[in-house]
Amino acid sequence: MNKTKVLFLCTGNSARSQLAEGLLRALAGEHFEVFSAGTEPKGSILPEVQEVMREVGIDISSQWSKSVMEYMGRVNFGYVITVCADAEENCPAIFLNMGTHEHWPFDDPAKFDEEQRLASTRRVRDQIEERMCIWLTQQNIIPSDFRKTN
Repeated sequence: MNKTKVLFLCTGNSARSQLAEGLLRALAGEHFEVFSAGTEPKGSILPEVQEVMREVGIDISSQWSKSVMEYMGRVNFGYVITVCADAEENCPAIFLNMGTHEHWPFDDPAKFDEEQRLASTRRVRDQIEERMCIWLTQQNIIPSDFRKTN
């Protein structure tokens, strides 16, 4: 079965798009091939992002910060979902005109002060998960319950 390709796009590809990539894999990875990228990638994922994903049982250690240009002319996405206003404004038009484009704006964990970054990153993770579950339900896909307790 060919899986629909989904690209989550933000500016630095260090937080929101990484959270979304990991969450979609956990919630519906059997339905989608999931990617993330940034218009100005930072080159690393925030440690708080990795920590809040581990807290819910998602390992994103194989993900890395990359440029949207890595996919230019190489991948045809069924969905391009921007998760910040800057990416919405600065994404190469070729991606925004590809497949279905949606904009889901979320706060940037990289901009929170260090004292609040972990709690704020948890909040953004949960907001992305909530939005993603609505989106999956709209597509008649039942999200996996990856947070099950044994």
